[in-house]
Amino acid sequence: MPQAAITFDAFHVVQLANHAVDEVRRAEVRTEPVLKRTRWVWLKDAWRHSLQQLTELHHLSRTRLKTARAWRLKEALRELLTSAADREEAEQALKAWYSWARRCRLEPFKRLALTLKAHWQGIFNAFDSRLSNGSVEGMNAQIQAAKARARGFRTTRNLITVCYLIGGKLTHLPASPYGTTCRPEAA
Repeated sequence: MPQAAITFDAFHVVQLANHAVDEVRRAEVRTEPVLKRTRWVWLKDAWRHSLQQLTELHHLSRTRLKTARAWRLKEALRELLTSAADREEAEQALKAWYSWARRCRLEPFKRLALTLKAHWQGIFNAFDSRLSNGSVEGMNAQIQAAKARARGFRTTRNLITVCYLIGGKLTHLPASPYGTTCRPEAA
């Protein structure tokens, strides 16, 4: 495929930013005890927070902590990746974000900015193609859960069969007698 273009979806770019935030938090927690047990406050999406986590995030994000600055950088990156309508808008926004990240005095974000700059074209290809490997990641999670539930299969062939059953979305198979509820048939 000589004309194939490498694409980096927003999920994996934000994942790199999450690693940078966590690195900043781990370094700062040694001097700031208020950051203890706040890892998921910084790493979770805001819409997944509990009320207590939202309150804690609201308070901590307005402090002068390095972790709060790192979180703001991550959220700005997430926002530009999800809200940019096209490649040109994304280029302008990412250039501004890159400049901010390079000047932020947080080493993990300086490295992240350089990593994004090295993969600039692949990130912008995502705005052209609108491709994502989310469905593949979801299928992989289902297969990993099946492997954990089964605690091993006797043969590789059995594992492959289970993968087809889980990921194949087969509709012509009869329902499992163990997973259905007993309902009287409508007359």
